[in-house]
Amino acid sequence: MKIEVYSPTIRRKEMDAVLTAMVEDKIGPGERGRLLVQVAKEHLHFDYALSLRSPAIALYLALKALNLEEGQAVIISALSPRYYARVLEELRLRPLYCDVSVSFPCMTRETVEQALKDKADDVDARCIVLHHTLGFMPDTASIAEVGLPVIEDMSQSYGIFAEDSPAAKDSAEQPENPVKNRVQGVFTILGLEERDILTSGGGALLFASTRRDGAVLRNFGDLPPEYCLPDINAAMAVVQFKEAQRNLEKRREIARIYTQASLRGHHKRFIPLEEGMYNNYVFPMVLETGLKDVLAYARKKEIVVESAFEQTLAGSVSGDELHCPVSYSLSLRTVLFPLYPRLRWAEAERVSKLIMTLP
Repeated sequence: MKIEVYSPTIRRKEMDAVLTAMVEDKIGPGERGRLLVQVAKEHLHFDYALSLRSPAIALYLALKALNLEEGQAVIISALSPRYYARVLEELRLRPLYCDVSVSFPCMTRETVEQALKDKADDVDARCIVLHHTLGFMPDTASIAEVGLPVIEDMSQSYGIFAEDSPAAKDSAEQPENPVKNRVQGVFTILGLEERDILTSGGGALLFASTRRDGAVLRNFGDLPPEYCLPDINAAMAVVQFKEAQRNLEKRREIARIYTQASLRGHHKRFIPLEEGMYNNYVFPMVLETGLKDVLAYARKKEIVVESAFEQTLAGSVSGDELHCPVSYSLSLRTVLFPLYPRLRWAEAERVSKLIMTLP
């Protein structure tokens, strides 16, 4: 049987929660959305949050809350999701593409400063949207020292500093509020889409950690229901939060097998900035050989391996337009291997053998 590269972890508990919402005829925005915010707050320690229908709406509102003027620029990684550019276009803001580190698929303070140095004189950068690409945690505090407000997108990195995460449990000196102490952005987006670390089938939370920033978000608290997360989705997300520890631990166990296998090959892995700064959202590798050869080899083994950055800006915009050579190079050479909690051990062993024998 073919092993897919992604699979949402939806078990009976999620199904039961959704069915209960359907039986009670409570599928639109309502009580379960408010329960989701309450449950998420226990894990993320924010001051205020909105439960929304999509990450695109969350990004739109976060940028609106910063009162940016038309024509001003927003710094975004070239490895950010494609919808970022569409949201900026709708707000009549300009994207200022920023490159990533050679060994780490996120922006750094150095790459942000270089983007500001190289920008045209008429580009007025006023904000940074920091995507935690492939689940890696960037050094947000250092980037914030550039002096621009930061919006963080932790849709793929949830679990690194949540109270129930393996990283937090392994820490000898766990902070009182791990996420609140690490998240430095003015606002933070936690996507709940199909391929995000937590899923509700679609949606997002937009939250602010501090009381001051929470007060700004409260201005959007009376949104029309068409902007808000339906209860049928919120019911699934509540269970996802409660099952997060179990799923994160399974990811870590599978990643250990893959890591050992990768040491026997000649392809490279990304290295987190600090120990524990990765939640094993996926298992990416940067190829030394051709992408087509690896995809064809995996296909023969009935294992789906795919390009890591096909749905990012670097995967859809020409290299000449981006002016981000590292990101563009990574978009051509980085692949993802199946890693998700529902993966059976026998399947994980098959994938690890594939990793060991890659051409």
